[in-house]
Amino acid sequence: MSILSDYRTVAILVGLMLIGAAGTALISAGSRTGAVDPLLIFFAFGLVLAGLGTLVIGHRMIRLSLRHAGRETRAVLASVHRDALTGVFTRSYFMEALRKDVHHGSDKSLGYMLLDMDNLKVLNDGSGHSAGDAALAHLAKTIAQVMPGALVGRLDGDEFGIAIADCDNRGALRRLAEELLCRLDEPVKIAGRPTRLSATIGLALAPIDASDVDDLIAKADLALYKGKKAGRRQVIAFDPDMLGDERHRRFVERELRAALLMDELELHYQPVFGTDMRVRSHEALLRWRHPVRGMIPPIQFIGIAEESDLIDKLGEWVVRRACADLAVLGTPVAVNVSPAQLRRSDFARQLGAMVAEAGIDPTRLIVEITENVPMIAGAVEQANLDAIRTLGLKVAIDDFGAGHASLQYLRGFAFDIIKIDRSYVANLGDNRIDAMIVGAICDIARSLQVDVIAEGVETEQQLEKLRLAGCSAFQGYFLGRPQALSRLDIASAA
Repeated sequence: MSILSDYRTVAILVGLMLIGAAGTALISAGSRTGAVDPLLIFFAFGLVLAGLGTLVIGHRMIRLSLRHAGRETRAVLASVHRDALTGVFTRSYFMEALRKDVHHGSDKSLGYMLLDMDNLKVLNDGSGHSAGDAALAHLAKTIAQVMPGALVGRLDGDEFGIAIADCDNRGALRRLAEELLCRLDEPVKIAGRPTRLSATIGLALAPIDASDVDDLIAKADLALYKGKKAGRRQVIAFDPDMLGDERHRRFVERELRAALLMDELELHYQPVFGTDMRVRSHEALLRWRHPVRGMIPPIQFIGIAEESDLIDKLGEWVVRRACADLAVLGTPVAVNVSPAQLRRSDFARQLGAMVAEAGIDPTRLIVEITENVPMIAGAVEQANLDAIRTLGLKVAIDDFGAGHASLQYLRGFAFDIIKIDRSYVANLGDNRIDAMIVGAICDIARSLQVDVIAEGVETEQQLEKLRLAGCSAFQGYFLGRPQALSRLDIASAA
């Protein structure tokens, strides 16, 4: 760069000197003779041309120098705005670059992908953060291979934005995203062992779906959310119907917050019977008595609550109400705990504080978790579950066998109760395999010295077969329906 600068300076100086020399020669000759020799004019003209030519060369060298400096400046700026781990652009730089192409009045078409890496937390907890970092770096490398001309930015820890210029074909964008998922599914060595990666991708097009960057990202996020609910490793394109789903979700969330303040929530208790047909415990089931829509079952609002801080507020309300009702019930009470609650590092501590504040015996409170929790539990969830049992509370695996359970994980997970899913109970009389599975679960439970509760008991025949299989407790409409505390028959069944 310094040599180029020297040449440029010399060229300009030489050019100016030549032009100056020509002028001086002409003025000097004219002042001595009163007339100028034609040869001298020709010579001076030659000097002027040479000087101008040298100036042109200097000018071009200046332009070349400025262009080179501009490239270096852009390269430096780009490197400053690169994510250190993955090499893609940072969120701020990516958003700024995206806004240049996506804005009101722009006629440029653009395909946008919002990518969320699946199960990165599980990989971090199981193999360490270095493995998670390696997975993210491999993801960025794969994106560059599949979409070499794309603008890529890291928006969050495991979330990436990908912009494809001049793309207005939803099908082509989907095929590109599916190709990326296929490439990610190819085993790559991470933490010393072959690992298959996956991601969920939401798609949106500009200006077809949105002519504003924030709106474009919001619509891709709606598609991504739907993909996660469908089971991950999905490519979902935005559809206008999703806006209706989003409005419904926000409406339910707003109404549910009001329900907490307006005391519209209730606990209904369903009895659990022992082999002697006496009530041995109750399960607390949350109900929402809406002033307009009537009684709303939890399946219609728990999933929405889990997407915000509402699940923590609902969980706290349930525990406090159940603790307050224990004296009237006269039996232990089981409360359901969401996986989202267990992901909060201080969950066990706060649960212990509520139990202590209520002044109840911790052994009278049972925490029910869904059967897939032990399979997806990371360090935080496992620490919470260990702390819950240390406090003296019991842990029950709910809906065991509903579709995710593996008998193998029972060896390494501490619990006190297995609740057999109602699907096995419903087919008990007609399906030999289901009967064998129920019997096997009971045998394993006896060897582990834990209780087995059969859910969904609806007939006398089912009850008898479950007794013979070795179940230690029973729950279902045949024995007792969920009831509000004021209507509950506290007496044991005959």
